[in-house]
Amino acid sequence: MTEALLGFGAVFVLALLRVPLAFAMGLTGLVGLGLMRGWTATAASAAQAVYETGFAYTLSVVPLFILMGNFVARAGLAQELFRAAYAFVGHVRGGLAHATVLACAGFGAICGSSIATAATMSKVAYPSMRKLGYADYLATGVIAAGGTLGIMIPPSTILVIYGIVTETHIGKLFAAGVLPGLVCAALMMGAVAVITWRDPNAGPAGDRTPWPERVRAVRDIWGVALLVIVVLGGIYGGFFTATEGAGIGASGAFLFALARRALTWRTLYEVLVESARTTAMLFTILIAAMMSPSFVNCTTMPDDLKQGSRQMSLSPL
Repeated sequence: MTEALLGFGAVFVLALLRVPLAFAMGLTGLVGLGLMRGWTATAASAAQAVYETGFAYTLSVVPLFILMGNFVARAGLAQELFRAAYAFVGHVRGGLAHATVLACAGFGAICGSSIATAATMSKVAYPSMRKLGYADYLATGVIAAGGTLGIMIPPSTILVIYGIVTETHIGKLFAAGVLPGLVCAALMMGAVAVITWRDPNAGPAGDRTPWPERVRAVRDIWGVALLVIVVLGGIYGGFFTATEGAGIGASGAFLFALARRALTWRTLYEVLVESARTTAMLFTILIAAMMSPSFVNCTTMPDDLKQGSRQMSLSPL
């Protein structure tokens, strides 16, 4: 028990020292295993964790969903999502902030990464909010908060990793993430409404969009709607697995970007590098998350917790 508690304490100390969490968990797991099992066995265990993670077929869904989101961003579909959302809610107080939340939810449904969602919306929505005179705390806060919808609304790379670690059906996790994601988006919009009610100058209203332009804006997001219907509908309907759906989504996003002449050789290189960088970060976290529990399992904590729960269940009330 003592060794595990020291390990948890080391992770928190390293995190407070601004060491990335993946390195904090991985370093603690490696050192703990090395001290308890020997460095040779620890090196073999680490190599096995890296090999199994890198060659896991189910994990190929992670870079594919990230690639799909990056292609969608390059094709300009994120701007069209924001434009369509603003066409309907831009005339109310905090309309741009409401539109940002809705666009984050829509982009999260085809991306699955909070980093990509927040980065894309910061380029799309923040200049417009600054131009209209939005308060900095509202403009930056709504982008940071809305970006979290990228890992809540399926397809979500974090849900994929969680499903693999806990051996839970990924399709069921995706289905379970829809309602909480929509509720969270509604609560964010409610928070924007409260902030602009208390301080109308924080989020001034924009111009009302005529209905013909609203219809035109909705027609422009047919590409996003088609990707969401095909990918999520296929996964929920059992027509293909999550990995196959990610591949179809990435291919469809690539074709959209190619048809819109948004891809050059340099742009394609940047998309691939950005996708690889994000994937490497997530895989590093996953490998570290596999090493840290291995160290905890070598300590007496699991048995101590099991005995403690058994004694509590047998003790009279």
